[in-house]
Amino acid sequence: MTFKEKVNGLIAEALLEKPSIFLVDLAVSDSFKINVGLDGDNGVMLQDCIDVSRAIESNLDREEQDFSLEVASVGVGTPLKMVRQYRKNIGRTLIVTTNNEKIEAELLEANDVFIILSWKAREPKKVGKGKETVQKEQQIPYTEIKEAVVTVTF
Repeated sequence: MTFKEKVNGLIAEALLEKPSIFLVDLAVSDSFKINVGLDGDNGVMLQDCIDVSRAIESNLDREEQDFSLEVASVGVGTPLKMVRQYRKNIGRTLIVTTNNEKIEAELLEANDVFIILSWKAREPKKVGKGKETVQKEQQIPYTEIKEAVVTVTF
């Protein structure tokens, strides 16, 4: 079992007690710097990070392998990586980059295959001159999404 596999197992074990928290990112560098990114259906509290950090640290032997450890919640501007993250952000505004375009829109739906976005756009009138505001909706498969970030509005 590799060092990363051992750490991943310890995280999975720690998260069994916290079903609303999930692992988004785990990186172990060549110098054994462990970076853990957590997210939660209702957010991540500081205590959640502390508990996961303790579960990892108390089960690894520094005599066997020296390491550094950082456990944190994923940041606001961090791109979404998992379907579960999309689901928790339904109703919020995302900036979604695909191979062809960049869309800023409200996330209406997220299932296992695609997301549905909704936004208003100004388009030329079908009859006459000028532009009109139209409501647009688009279904985008996860396979076409290069990056999706939640926007924060104040």
